[in-house]
Amino acid sequence: MQINFNNLLMLAPLAGYTDLPFRSVVKKFGVDITVSEMISSHALVYANTKTQKMVEKSCAETPYSVQIAGSKEEIVKKAVELLNDNTGIDIIDFNCGCPAPKVANHGNGSGLLKDLNQLVKILKIIKENTNKPYTSVKVRLGFDKKIPQEIAHAINDTPVDFVVIHGRTRSDGYKKERIDYGSIKEMKKILKIPVIANGEIDSVQKAREVLEITGANGVMIGRAALTSPWIFWQIKNNTQELPAVIKKELVLEHFDGMVDFYGDRGVVMFRKNLHAYAKGHSGASEFRTKVNTMTSPKQMRESIMEFFDERAIENDLPLLVELNKKSI
Repeated sequence: MQINFNNLLMLAPLAGYTDLPFRSVVKKFGVDITVSEMISSHALVYANTKTQKMVEKSCAETPYSVQIAGSKEEIVKKAVELLNDNTGIDIIDFNCGCPAPKVANHGNGSGLLKDLNQLVKILKIIKENTNKPYTSVKVRLGFDKKIPQEIAHAINDTPVDFVVIHGRTRSDGYKKERIDYGSIKEMKKILKIPVIANGEIDSVQKAREVLEITGANGVMIGRAALTSPWIFWQIKNNTQELPAVIKKELVLEHFDGMVDFYGDRGVVMFRKNLHAYAKGHSGASEFRTKVNTMTSPKQMRESIMEFFDERAIENDLPLLVELNKKSI
């Protein structure tokens, strides 16, 4: 398998959202690479049941990337060796961008940007021990200050095949005004491998703009895909038009996938997705209140069918409410 890095489109890993059922929906709209939610290498090694389920993929997900996090060399090595037994994985991605305090404050995620020597060591360990064709890393521009040049040179000292760069530091969080595509451009000039740009990309026009500014080989989209999973189809086809998809059928397909994958627990988990899908519709607030108490698959499915009519998907849907801080 060979990845074409020409205008590559990736779905960002978002904790609590980009599970197998959602990735299956997005894959139908033409995203090139899907990525698992961030998985703790420690949880993988110590056989956390929930973690094992997070690794699963749909048959349509090729190439498929599993993102791991950690900072302990031996634990990361063992996690990679365990993933070697899973033949459905094409890419091992290493998270060096998560800003969540419980992750970063323990030297994981974006916390590793304070110790680039350790980051280089771990990326070498992953490549040396994986049997997957590709490895990658996702970084921010720094921890509490921007150090794009230092990070780029450090990555050049590793054997990773490509890098995803989120255009903010850990301290910037998800503040819109802090996004810095210029620093991604600066890193792209230094890096010897393909670069994927990430951050605040929510339309065809914005994707084009970011590619032009940064010179990146592709873009990664997260939050915008939660309410508009067809954004990848729009970018691929360079159009503002919407694909001929009926909103109700899309939501039902996603819901059925959640119940198939998680059982009845999928009903409760799907509430947050319905909050996103309902935005822009009349009566959305009342609908959210109603589904927040539902636990029955039959009852929720009937409510979805009643709320979403046969009209095609609407344009200009607002983005989902703020993601939790575990999101990448």
